[in-house]
Order: sequence, then structure tokens, then C-alpha cells
Amino acid sequence: MPQSPEPIRIAVVGVGKIARDQHLPALASNDDFRLIAAASRHGTVEGVPNFGTIEALLADIGEIDAVSLCMPPKFRFDAARAALEAGKHVFMEKPPGATVSEVEELKRIAERQGVTLFASWHSRYAPAVEAARAFLQASTLTSAQIIWKEDVRRWHPDQDWIWQPGGFGVFDPGINALSIMTHIFPAMFITDASLDFPANRDAPVAAKVLFRTSSGAPVVMDLDWLQTGPQSWDIHAETDRGTMLLSGGGAKLAIDGVVVHDEPETEYPMLYKRFSDLVRSHTSDVDLAPLQHVADAFMLGKRNVVDEFR
Repeated sequence: MPQSPEPIRIAVVGVGKIARDQHLPALASNDDFRLIAAASRHGTVEGVPNFGTIEALLADIGEIDAVSLCMPPKFRFDAARAALEAGKHVFMEKPPGATVSEVEELKRIAERQGVTLFASWHSRYAPAVEAARAFLQASTLTSAQIIWKEDVRRWHPDQDWIWQPGGFGVFDPGINALSIMTHIFPAMFITDASLDFPANRDAPVAAKVLFRTSSGAPVVMDLDWLQTGPQSWDIHAETDRGTMLLSGGGAKLAIDGVVVHDEPETEYPMLYKRFSDLVRSHTSDVDLAPLQHVADAFMLGKRNVVDEFR
């Protein structure tokens, strides 16, 4: 019998909430990987060597095959470049960068170095997304509405970076919706946007974005970061084959009110399966469409000043 390939030796860079909640458990459950180190300014991982910076990690431990970058996007370019230039495969938490142009440069570096670059969009791996995509590919979309409303205090407690320039604000969760939309909808572009900025913050707390598909179908996206109680992560689509509702962030699919797909969420385990496949096949996966839409929303959006966020 053929032997299984050796595990991919990986390090996690940025040991914060998302790393502890998602990345470390997903890695622990995947035999394709062996966690051998971590680097973070503030956090540590038990049982492996820990470093303050990725540069110190790369200088000290040469046997690393890959790194998973979990720090905020404004700090990701330098870390990704250091890893790629050291010949390491790179997994990037969403969004892949603070700007479109810097991720384009990372793509060029990865290609030159012959290593894998994976811009992960975890919501695309929600269990009902592919079923929704198949339904829409066999339909004609006539209109759509995206309602993505959640509680920032619940999901990002005491995280100041999300309110700073380059922190994305409400587009941090909103880009999850965009990652699904750009995967299941026809090509589309923004026609108008309105962004609500708290008077004491540099990133929006709410937004309304209007799109038009290449065939002219209107798409409306409502984002809100102050919703308490039940959270709303829903994509409604009207088609010539009926009404589609993709809810729960992509976990449940209903057609004309009848649930046709509903499974437990396994996004991050699926992401690491995808990353393993990319590394083994020496290929990359860097789709910039969701990030481009965020950039377009900031470029076209009218800025509204609203109450301070405390």
C-alpha cells in the first residue's frame, strides 16, 4: 500500500480570538498538518515553541513548510512576504490584505517562489453554499437582497484594530457575505453605497450597498454591526425557478420555503483540507473579488456620521 505523505509542518502567526476559536482546533483535527510553532505579539500556544515575530520564528525554525497568518489585515503583507520569500506556503485568514494591490504583489511573489498562496474565504465553505450555487446556475436571477447584521461586541470584544483605517469596520463580517455572493451570483458591480461612520471611529458601523449584475438584476446588501439578539446572515434571491433563502451564513438552504439543505458548520476544517490539497498539488487559490467590492464600496460610498460607538 502507498504510504501517506508526511504531515505539512505548519506555524500559526497571530494567536488571537480567531486562531484560538477556529484555526487551532481545525489543525488539531487534521492529520495532514503538524503544528510545530507559533508567533504572536501577545498570545502563545502550549506545547510548541513561541516567538514574538514571524521573522524570529523563520530565523530559528527552518523545518517549517507552511504558515497560517491570523493577524489583522493591515499587518499581513509583511508577514506573508517574509514567509513566501523564505519558501513557505501561506494560508491567509480573510480578508487577505488591507488593499487589493498588496495581495496582487503577494501573488507575484508566490508564483516566483513556486509556493502556495491561499486567500481563504471561510464562508464559501459553509455547508449549503455549493447547493445554492448549483440552484442559481440553473436559474435566472431577477433580484437579490443580502441582510448581514450582527453584534460587534459579541464577535469582536475590545478589538480596536477593526475601527482603525484598514480595519474594515462592518465590512469585516460583510466581506463574508461578499465571498458567498461572488461565488454563487453572476458577475456584478457596485452602483451606489452609503456608509455610516461613528463620530469617534475611522471605520463604518453600518452600510447599504447597491449592486447590478451583468444582466441588470438589482442586488441590495444591508450591513449592520449593532444587532443584538438573533444574528442575521441571510441571502434572499428571486429567480425564475422560485425564491431561494440561504441563511445562517450559508448553513441552510430553502427553496420556496422548503428546506433542502441543512448541515452542521465545518468551515475551518474544510479550509485546511483545501489548503492541504493546494500544497500537495503545488497550486494557489487567491480570489480577490470580495476584497475588490469592499474597496469599491469605500470609493463610491457616501459617508454619513452617526452616534459615537462606546
